[in-house]
Amino acid sequence: MTFNSAQEKHAYVNQMFARIAHRYDRMNRLMTAGQDQRWRKLLIQQAKLPQHGRLLDLATGTGDIAFEALQQRPDLVQVIGADFTLPMMQVGQQRADKLEPVVSQKMIWSGADALHLPFPDNQFDAVVSGFLMRNVVDIRQALTEQVRVCKPGGRVVILEIPRPAETVLGRLFRLYFHNVVPVLGGLITGQGDAYSYLPSSADAFLRPEELQAEMEEVGLDQVGYTKLMLNTVALHVGIKCV
Repeated sequence: MTFNSAQEKHAYVNQMFARIAHRYDRMNRLMTAGQDQRWRKLLIQQAKLPQHGRLLDLATGTGDIAFEALQQRPDLVQVIGADFTLPMMQVGQQRADKLEPVVSQKMIWSGADALHLPFPDNQFDAVVSGFLMRNVVDIRQALTEQVRVCKPGGRVVILEIPRPAETVLGRLFRLYFHNVVPVLGGLITGQGDAYSYLPSSADAFLRPEELQAEMEEVGLDQVGYTKLMLNTVALHVGIKCV
């Protein structure tokens, strides 16, 4: 899938996630055989949040990562879930209403564009995102904003689907991604085109080592990544210099 302009991609992504919001979580569980929940646990562990820390979850969607953070770390002072697709956060807010008040009260929902975050500099002990970076129209700008709002010594943690490698396993994954996922997505959500965009966005994205280089370019230190699920998903971590 190609776009004629950054504005066209921005609008498409927003509208696409709005259409699939109510079935998004269910589809993620099916598509990954439940592994997405394990990845989010690892992501929060890698954030290494301090006692009484503050977390920003970008592209929070329905709040999976934010809720995982509050479950793992009930001592956190605040978790902000930010997203530019309001229907996704509305689904998340309905989930939050079912949580214990002491947990849900620490969760703040914010309508925000990842390229222009409405937060002051040096505010968060960690800035995390799950499946955001493939969807932004300017990777460098998105990373720059994440570094800006992260405290010195804090961590930027990114969970993403990289471009499949040119290996036998990579070709098998691409076959599954392009042929099975759109059909499954159409059956579950009624929006097969949204799940055709998913594999095409991965094909157009960076390889893990390329995203690592981009993170280093914006000033992050000790950048590294771990490949998950037979190298089809990557978890990146970088530390903001003090």
